[in-house]
Amino acid sequence: MQDSGISVLFMGSNFLRLLEGLWVTVRISLISVILSIPLGILFGMFMTLKNPFSKVISRIYLEFIRIMPQLVLLFIAYFGVTRAFGWNLSAELSAVIVFTLWGTAEMGDLVRGALISIPKHQYDSAEALGMTKMQTFVYVVVPQTMRRLIPLTINLTTRMIKTTSLVVLIGITEVLKVGKQIIDANRFDYPTAALWVYGVVFLLYFLACWPISILAKRLEKRWR
Repeated sequence: MQDSGISVLFMGSNFLRLLEGLWVTVRISLISVILSIPLGILFGMFMTLKNPFSKVISRIYLEFIRIMPQLVLLFIAYFGVTRAFGWNLSAELSAVIVFTLWGTAEMGDLVRGALISIPKHQYDSAEALGMTKMQTFVYVVVPQTMRRLIPLTINLTTRMIKTTSLVVLIGITEVLKVGKQIIDANRFDYPTAALWVYGVVFLLYFLACWPISILAKRLEKRWR
């Protein structure tokens, strides 16, 4: 039975469909990350402003995104907002919006942490050397901030890829949905197919995230 179960993967275009579903997952993740990085950098800089208004706004946004589960945000965006306002948003666009909002909040907090981690004496040293505030930011703050941010940003990318598995619940045919379709179509003829199909889905997620995770560890070790 196990041999017949694994053979489902190679029937017709099943394996190709799984790869296409993985590409949907990776595409949503990459678009969300690409949008989240610049928005998160701006949001992180906004969070470091020393005025009550920016602190309140940034705290409300950050806490709302962190407390609210991503699945609930997906439902609000796709089933709630689109129907309440009559917007014609596709499921994939709704997912990109939600994960961009989430990624912006996470990236913003990383940027804030990296900026405030720069010791004050480095600003004083730069000022003593006659550097302007802009020169201090470009030559002192940015290089150290980037060194701290790149491994963390890569880790955020892997988290984004794994979390996008939730989009199956708003009708997007990603790798998990394709796997379920293959299992359901062969449930009676190949009852052990679920083990092999979900095993391959696990392997595809691993192959998508593992190189990124290794890169993050190497960068962190190199720049430590």
